[in-house]
Amino acid sequence: MNDGLLLNERVEVIATFGTGLNLCRPRKFRRANGREIENTEIGLVHPASQRRRTVHMFDVTDGGADYRLEFDSFQLTWRLVMKGDRV
Repeated sequence: MNDGLLLNERVEVIATFGTGLNLCRPRKFRRANGREIENTEIGLVHPASQRRRTVHMFDVTDGGADYRLEFDSFQLTWRLVMKGDRV
Protein backbone atom coordinates (compact mmCIF):
# COMPACT_ATOMS: atom_id res chain seq x y z
CA MET A 1 0.00 0.00 0.00
CA ASN A 2 1.81 3.09 -1.22
CA ASP A 3 -0.70 5.94 -1.15
CA GLY A 4 -3.29 6.37 1.52
CA LEU A 5 -4.61 8.41 4.37
CA LEU A 6 -2.15 8.35 7.25
CA LEU A 7 -3.84 7.63 10.56
CA ASN A 8 -2.70 6.80 14.06
CA GLU A 9 -5.93 5.46 15.47
CA ARG A 10 -6.13 2.91 18.25
CA VAL A 11 -8.48 0.09 17.28
CA GLU A 12 -9.97 -3.02 18.82
CA VAL A 13 -9.05 -6.18 16.91
CA ILE A 14 -10.35 -9.72 16.87
CA ALA A 15 -7.48 -11.98 15.86
CA THR A 16 -6.87 -15.69 15.66
CA PHE A 17 -3.61 -17.37 16.53
CA GLY A 18 -2.43 -20.56 14.87
CA THR A 19 0.67 -22.43 13.85
CA GLY A 20 3.01 -22.44 10.88
CA LEU A 21 3.19 -19.33 8.72
CA ASN A 22 -0.12 -17.90 9.97
CA LEU A 23 0.65 -17.35 13.63
CA CYS A 24 -1.50 -14.22 14.02
CA ARG A 25 -4.35 -13.21 11.72
CA PRO A 26 -6.41 -10.08 12.41
CA ARG A 27 -9.98 -11.04 11.40
CA LYS A 28 -11.83 -7.77 12.03
CA PHE A 29 -11.38 -4.48 13.80
CA ARG A 30 -13.50 -1.69 15.24
CA ARG A 31 -12.59 1.92 14.66
CA ALA A 32 -13.03 4.70 17.22
CA ASN A 33 -16.26 5.81 15.46
CA GLY A 34 -17.75 2.33 16.09
CA ARG A 35 -17.49 1.11 12.50
CA GLU A 36 -16.47 -2.55 12.22
CA ILE A 37 -14.34 -3.71 9.31
CA GLU A 38 -14.09 -7.41 8.51
CA ASN A 39 -10.87 -8.39 6.77
CA THR A 40 -11.45 -10.51 3.67
CA GLU A 41 -7.78 -10.87 2.78
CA ILE A 42 -4.42 -10.40 4.45
CA GLY A 43 -1.53 -9.29 2.28
CA LEU A 44 1.93 -8.40 3.46
CA VAL A 45 2.81 -9.23 7.07
CA HIS A 46 6.17 -8.21 8.51
CA PRO A 47 7.84 -7.14 11.76
CA ALA A 48 9.66 -3.85 12.10
CA SER A 49 11.79 -2.35 14.84
CA GLN A 50 10.53 0.93 16.26
CA ARG A 51 12.75 2.29 18.97
CA ARG A 52 13.31 -0.64 21.36
CA ARG A 53 10.23 -2.60 20.43
CA THR A 54 8.96 -4.81 17.64
CA VAL A 55 5.81 -3.81 15.77
CA HIS A 56 4.07 -6.32 13.50
CA MET A 57 2.50 -4.75 10.40
CA PHE A 58 -0.46 -6.28 8.58
CA ASP A 59 -1.80 -5.05 5.22
CA VAL A 60 -5.45 -6.12 5.06
CA THR A 61 -8.52 -5.40 2.94
CA ASP A 62 -12.26 -5.59 3.31
CA GLY A 63 -12.68 -5.67 -0.47
CA GLY A 64 -13.51 -1.96 -0.66
CA ALA A 65 -10.47 -0.38 0.98
CA ASP A 66 -6.97 -1.35 2.06
CA TYR A 67 -5.74 -0.89 5.62
CA ARG A 68 -2.47 -1.19 7.49
CA LEU A 69 -2.72 -2.42 11.06
CA GLU A 70 0.19 -2.43 13.50
CA PHE A 71 0.44 -4.64 16.55
CA ASP A 72 2.86 -3.40 19.22
CA SER A 73 4.16 -6.57 20.88
CA PHE A 74 5.45 -4.64 23.92
CA GLN A 75 2.33 -2.63 24.77
CA LEU A 76 -0.02 -5.27 23.31
CA THR A 77 -1.98 -2.62 21.39
CA TRP A 78 -3.31 -2.35 17.83
CA ARG A 79 -3.29 0.79 15.69
CA LEU A 80 -4.80 1.58 12.32
CA VAL A 81 -2.02 3.55 10.67
CA MET A 82 -3.18 3.83 7.06
CA LYS A 83 -6.29 3.56 4.91
CA GLY A 84 -6.28 3.54 1.12
CA ASP A 85 -8.98 3.10 -1.51
CA ARG A 86 -8.83 0.06 -3.77
CA VAL A 87 -8.44 0.73 -7.48
